[in-house]
Amino acid sequence: MLTYIVRRFFIMIPTLLAISLIIFVIIQLPPGDYFESYIAELQSQGESVDTEKIEALRRQYGFDRPIMEQYVFWVWGMLQGDFGYSFEFRLPVSEVVGDRLYLTALVSFVTIVFTWIVSFPIGLYSAVRQYSWGDYTLTFLGFIGLATPNFLLALVLLYIANVFFGTSIGGLMDAQYIDQPWTWPKALSVLEHIWIPVVVIGTSGTAGMIRRLRANLLDELEKQYVVTGRAKGLSPMKLLLKYPFRLSLNFFIADIGSLLPSIISGAAVVEIILSLPTTGPMLLGALRSQDMYLAGSFLMFLAFLTVIGVLISDLALAVLDPRIRLQGGTTR
Repeated sequence: MLTYIVRRFFIMIPTLLAISLIIFVIIQLPPGDYFESYIAELQSQGESVDTEKIEALRRQYGFDRPIMEQYVFWVWGMLQGDFGYSFEFRLPVSEVVGDRLYLTALVSFVTIVFTWIVSFPIGLYSAVRQYSWGDYTLTFLGFIGLATPNFLLALVLLYIANVFFGTSIGGLMDAQYIDQPWTWPKALSVLEHIWIPVVVIGTSGTAGMIRRLRANLLDELEKQYVVTGRAKGLSPMKLLLKYPFRLSLNFFIADIGSLLPSIISGAAVVEIILSLPTTGPMLLGALRSQDMYLAGSFLMFLAFLTVIGVLISDLALAVLDPRIRLQGGTTR
């Protein structure tokens, strides 16, 4: 096990370097840079442009260097803990992310817990009571959840709250707590507002997990070891939870690779509609304005979480399912 982990960590180094190169190239593909976009914006507003100051900033942050030198400058800074400077926000990247990272992690984590709490019992019931009225009803609701885009559900909830209740459900806290230090009233305000984005973002994920859990569990329930367990007199609940349910969870564990980055990146479209102060709108804005250091550093962080998540899922799968081995070869 230890040898496998060490080998995977050594594989991560060239993987992350390749990802960083791809991210850098994609960000550099659009013509120009942030400063050219900034100059064009000022000129469209009829404001004067201090070209000397712009050129000084371009030299300071290496934008006048060749592309490969800019890439090395960026990667070397990240290795030293310097994620660069956000030109749009005029702050270091670490300060721009700040509370947005914590709020995104909170929303996504609560959404994941909500999804699992709802998915597990419904998926179990649908598999055990296959073709019952309850199964048909839950299947119908699951298909509706899969077919309804999250942003559409967010718009519907905004409309209902505004028309029928005369209130706005946008944001993650009351207006007076925005950009203020964390206090108990601010935390309580976040808890009051968080359930709307959790329900909106978690709807499609819940529906998808119910369908996958039901399909995997039905497949396991048809296998011979379940028939043998029943013949030996095991109680139905013990037999269900100890063997078929455990083995049907493999896809939940395999999803950890995409789960960790999703906790940080969030659902950008829903976050924009609900005016959430999270990282999704921030990343989208950085990509649109070509704020290279902010967008590139954030994407690299997501890539790092993905690589770590895949390693964790591989190790967890080997522990959960004894049929899975970390090394190839046959066992005699």
